[in-house]
Amino acid sequence: MNQETATHTAATAPEKQARSKYSCVACGGEAVWNPAKQKLICAFCGTEAPMPKESEAMPGIQSTDIVEHDLVAALRDMQGEARGWARSTRMIKCQQCQAISVFDASKQAKSCEFCGASAIVDYDESGDVIRPEAILPIRVSEPQARDRIRGWYGKLWWAPNALKKRAMTDTVKGVYLPYWTFDALVDARWQAEAGYYYYVTETYYDNGEQKTRQAQRVRWEYASGSLNHFFDDTLVCGSKGVHQGLLRNIEPFPTTEKGTGALKPYDPAYVSGWTVERYQIDLIAAAKTSRERMMDATRTLCSQQVPGDTQRNLQVNANFSRQTFKHILAPVWLMTYVYSSKDYQVIINAVTGKIDGEYPKSWIKIALAVIAVLIVIFVVLGGMGGGRHRCSGRSRFAGADP
Repeated sequence: MNQETATHTAATAPEKQARSKYSCVACGGEAVWNPAKQKLICAFCGTEAPMPKESEAMPGIQSTDIVEHDLVAALRDMQGEARGWARSTRMIKCQQCQAISVFDASKQAKSCEFCGASAIVDYDESGDVIRPEAILPIRVSEPQARDRIRGWYGKLWWAPNALKKRAMTDTVKGVYLPYWTFDALVDARWQAEAGYYYYVTETYYDNGEQKTRQAQRVRWEYASGSLNHFFDDTLVCGSKGVHQGLLRNIEPFPTTEKGTGALKPYDPAYVSGWTVERYQIDLIAAAKTSRERMMDATRTLCSQQVPGDTQRNLQVNANFSRQTFKHILAPVWLMTYVYSSKDYQVIINAVTGKIDGEYPKSWIKIALAVIAVLIVIFVVLGGMGGGRHRCSGRSRFAGADP
């Protein structure tokens, strides 16, 4: 990360009304971002257009650099130019899962994109959101996402046989999730007791017979050291619409990579025609979560430095500096389906293709498996018992033979 640009700078361009959509250069219809072709494609005439040039970028958007903002300064104040979506948007809030969806103002929503509930209401922002600094373009197309879901379902042995047919009737939806990334340099001092194994010979009695064995002991010594580590893009998701356990299983997103799959400066063209979730875990809460994760990681790194075979009473004193953050959008393919009156989610990392999901368990398959295990145990134990009886019978016969 470029630490020299960590301090937030306000955009100098005057505020202008943002475009609510990208128009087709041929017919004037709405052009939607296509992840498979990495182009804007008209839904009416099929005309393809590349991403708008830098000179056509939205006002107030830094189109060449992805800036890391100073965290301490941001928690005090954030300039108004860095807020808002740089496009005309509409927001709805789901009354069931509490997710807040952001999409083009002209789009009408009938249900929640995350849980499928129809209990949605318009949401009025009390204050402008912090604008995303960067975005990860979708690399996994919708057909590829459907293929991955079918493959995933095919591996679920415990799922009901009817699950594939019922679950795939719902629509797979592309959604951009809000993420916070945090950088920090940690300078830590640690101290602990390092344990070294050694062995002594001890005597014991077994059925009256004296024997010896090697017994392990631990010699404890004081140890101390230091750690200097840079955390680059610790991710904290700002979503409440997707189950957190599923998200952690499809992470990480390649925010630190270079090349075609790398982060791009935020441009509304990338989310044209797509749903974006507005963050509900704000900067303050996300910063607290990131500090906890960094502290846990720091403690683990310090623990790895402690010499010896084992350790105890590890104490870590950490100081964090060069703390920066940015708000990004990361894409996922999300499918919510209902099976036996219960909601389930399947989620795909739309950059790496990693998939995870929830699914119902077939009580019939579980019952059959339990019965099969019990039968195997009964057969094995029965065979062992029969063998003992046969051996006992032969012994009695041998003793009766003159």
